[in-house]
Amino acid sequence: MGFWPGAQAATEPVVLVLGDSLSAEYGLRRGSGWVALLSAQLAQERRALRVVNASVSGDTTSGGRSRLPALLAQHRPAVLVLELGGNDALRGLPLEMTRANLAAMARAGREAGARVLLLGMEMPPNYGARYAADFRRVFTDVARQEATGLVPFFLRGVADGPNPVALFQADRIHPNEQAQAQMRDNVWPELRKLLPRR
Repeated sequence: MGFWPGAQAATEPVVLVLGDSLSAEYGLRRGSGWVALLSAQLAQERRALRVVNASVSGDTTSGGRSRLPALLAQHRPAVLVLELGGNDALRGLPLEMTRANLAAMARAGREAGARVLLLGMEMPPNYGARYAADFRRVFTDVARQEATGLVPFFLRGVADGPNPVALFQADRIHPNEQAQAQMRDNVWPELRKLLPRR
């Protein structure tokens, strides 16, 4: 059999990241976001994995759910990382809808042969303590129900640090370039548990 360029890459297991602006490098230099940093780390550790970033700024869990089947068919990922839900809350969408969409995406990923990692989010205090607790519980409930991995708070050390404003862009919604390594480090311990063995 002959060898052609790209043949090896095409057979590498895929880590598929399905997210919103937090993963789509909104307002950042291309290649400086946490997903790119994750890809670089995997390469540095000589792990034969290919990271596909299918994140879209502004996406909701409904949007992700509608896009996921085609992405699963195209990439057949070994690991599916779900980073969605924040925009649902910002738009005031029902929490039960967010929960149902995340659960459906986790099931679809698992049925396609992928291990699933859910990145949890939290709402600022001005949304009210009860809503914040209910929103946080969406992620823990789905992770338990669907047996996924879970990063409890994707922006730990960024949004809840001693000077969080320093780690955000001017809109105070999107983390800046300085925050991306922390975001990658928040994901890495849980993601590593789900990666295919070398």
